[in-house]
Amino acid sequence: MHHPDSLPTLLVADKDGKITEFPELLMAGMSNGRFLRPDLEDLIPLPEGSELFSLPGRFPVGWDPETNEPAVLTENPFSKGLVQAVAAFMAPAHTSILNSSYQTQRGAPALPLFAYTAVGWHRDRFWVAGFRSDQDKRQDVSQYRQNTVASRTRKKLKKYKENRLIQHLGKCCLTYGCPAARNFFLGRWEAPLPTSPACNARCLGCISLQPSGCCPSTQDRITFVPSVKEITEVAVPHLDSADKPIVSFGQGCEGEPLLQADVIARAIQTIRSHTDKGTINLNSNSSLPHSVARLAQAGLDSIRVSLNSAQETYYNRYYRPQNYSFADVMRSIDVMKDNNRFVSLNYFILPGFTDSDQEFTALCHLLRSHRPDFMQLRNLNIDPEWYLQRLSFPSDAKGLGILRWLARVREEFPLLHFGYFNPQKPNQTISPL
Repeated sequence: MHHPDSLPTLLVADKDGKITEFPELLMAGMSNGRFLRPDLEDLIPLPEGSELFSLPGRFPVGWDPETNEPAVLTENPFSKGLVQAVAAFMAPAHTSILNSSYQTQRGAPALPLFAYTAVGWHRDRFWVAGFRSDQDKRQDVSQYRQNTVASRTRKKLKKYKENRLIQHLGKCCLTYGCPAARNFFLGRWEAPLPTSPACNARCLGCISLQPSGCCPSTQDRITFVPSVKEITEVAVPHLDSADKPIVSFGQGCEGEPLLQADVIARAIQTIRSHTDKGTINLNSNSSLPHSVARLAQAGLDSIRVSLNSAQETYYNRYYRPQNYSFADVMRSIDVMKDNNRFVSLNYFILPGFTDSDQEFTALCHLLRSHRPDFMQLRNLNIDPEWYLQRLSFPSDAKGLGILRWLARVREEFPLLHFGYFNPQKPNQTISPL
């Protein structure tokens, strides 16, 4: 892995969001509100397909090489007016090691639902505090051309005018640039099967539905339940002919798929009566173990269980579950394992929280007790300060550091595999990181 030969400099943005380097200060990172000087091995070149954001109402905090301490910049050093902190939103398959470092001003708006990684400038390039957590290229920008995506999408939309699900995925692809929808229209890898307009959790970081006045959601939620025929029309040709095919219920543009377990069970049976190829997966909050059992019996191959925390208190404060408990989520994992099916944890990473001692201990207990097969190291897309405040997470909790945390989890659980995406066929050998 390519690392810089010295620490990059701080980036700042003006009132228009124009980004400049500020060489007097080095870049810093943040972990549970603490400012840290990144290690060189924590830094990689900004991955292609990433975005840079200026952070409104937040002063940049850099590292002062003279005093070896963090320093806040409250005025624009280059022109009169506002100065703002800068963060990177890394491309898929990359996991954050440190958040962007900033000092929030009173009255600053909550940040929209993205992940905010520390970023700096050195030798004519941007560097971020993160690592590539999956070598799979299924969502890399190098893997597609936008004009091909648009023409294939329009062609399929024309062919399946009556299929509401395909029409919905067309909007996801062309309006929101959804990588899963894009790969469906390109006929490869993982295709999405959103089914549920309703949800039984009220996640703080829900990307498809937010109460008005809160941070804006990043996409529109599906408004109908597709029929078995509509689902089958998407899934069967994809599983039959796509390269390394997966179809997944449970997407960012829907609620909780288990609330539609009846239609999903019938759809899985119908799909499997046409083809035995590929993987049928469910991305879920895993709140209804009886429904999970029913889907496993219908032929579901794998489940991805979303977790912000292995600690029930923090889980409840984030998911705000309605009519289910953390114990139900754990039971769903056991049900899949009892049916000899594959279980991934979609484990949201937030520096300073994920790698805290208490969270590490709780995660180890969960991994020992329920034996999932795989951990997806996904960044938590949320305003970090707002999140930690809402969780009432102790501000004095220290983090191990994300790389040290990962090394310790791997040491404790040598058979557990790690990545970022849903792996292909559960019964294939998955290469570890």
